[in-house]
Order: sequence, then C-alpha cells, then structure tokens
Amino acid sequence: MNLPNKITISRIMFVPVFMMFVLQLPHWVTEMFPALEAYNGFVVSYGYYIGAVFYIIASSTDGVDGYIARKRKQVTKLGIFLDPIADKLLVAAALIALVERYRITGDEVMMGVSGWAAMVIISREFIVTGLRLVVAGEGVVLKAGGLGKLKMVVQTVAISAALLGNFPLSLVTDFPFDALFMAMAVVVTVYSGVDYVVKNVRHINSKSG
Repeated sequence: MNLPNKITISRIMFVPVFMMFVLQLPHWVTEMFPALEAYNGFVVSYGYYIGAVFYIIASSTDGVDGYIARKRKQVTKLGIFLDPIADKLLVAAALIALVERYRITGDEVMMGVSGWAAMVIISREFIVTGLRLVVAGEGVVLKAGGLGKLKMVVQTVAISAALLGNFPLSLVTDFPFDALFMAMAVVVTVYSGVDYVVKNVRHINSKSG
C-alpha cells in the first residue's frame, strides 16, 4: 500500500478518536456508573475544542494525500474510492455529534447544528456514494470534481466554527459565523450534488441500455 492510501486510511481512523471527544455518554450509562458523569463534563468543557483540532488535522490530510499521489504518480483506484469515503465518514461523524450537542442543550448559543442541515448534507453524500457504487460495479471510477473540493472546504470551515463555538471570533463579536457558514455549506453541498449526478448519471444510463 502506498503512502497516499495510508494517509487516507489514517483519516478514517481519526473518526472514532474524534467521536470520543465530542459525544457524551448516554444518560443510562451515567446512571449506572455515576463516576462517568465527569467524562460528560469534560466533553462539554473541553472535548469540542480538542475534537475540533482532530477534525481540522484529519480534514487537512485530504489535500496532502491527493497532492502526494499526483506528485509521485501513485493515483490508484483504491485511493480514488477511499478518499471520498474518508471525507464522508468524517463529516457525518461531526454532524451527528453537533446535532446531539444541539439536542441536549436546546440552545443555539451552544453552537450545535440542526437536524435539517445535517440531514441535507448527509443525504447528498449517500446519493453520490450510491452513484459511485453502482458504476464501480461496471469498472468505472468517478473522481471528485472541483465543486466537490469546494464543498469539502466550506463544510470543514462550518463544522470547525461550530465545534469551536466561533472561537476566537466569539471574543470580539456575537455574530453567528457558524450558522452563516453552515447555511453556505448546505447550499454548496446541494448544488455540488446535483451537478455531480447530472454529469455522471450517463454512466448508469449507458450501462442499463
């Protein structure tokens, strides 16, 4: 396995580590083991900030593995397939954590994400992944386009802002940058998804014909 693919797989392995810092334990667990309530307190006080660091590091490797693969001419079908899967797992994990955060607090000030925004973004990823799987069965590997890369950047900024509670901008202004970026992420995500399907649905039509 080449270096770019190892980096991509490491991004996938970041997901459970990230989740440990941003998801609180269920209520029934802390009732059975009251000492674990301190864990939930840690998540609320510090976990989201630590999780944001892991998320930003993991997201940044997306460009690294692609750059190395192109520079060393090590682009493989496995890498083309795994790279977007790693991105989608990371984004889905972060959105689920932020929806949970919003549900628990019931307060937009806590910088959570509404279930509607998360559902739209995750649904787009399912649709695109489904299209890739269908054509992959025919030996066709669909690459991510420029809009897909832009979508990932906007999502990363929006999710990072939400995890960090708009810090450090929150020190000087109460403007909800996280909400603004998340709205932008939803728009770009939907647009890039429609564009991707329109450009690549011909692969399905040609095979079924």
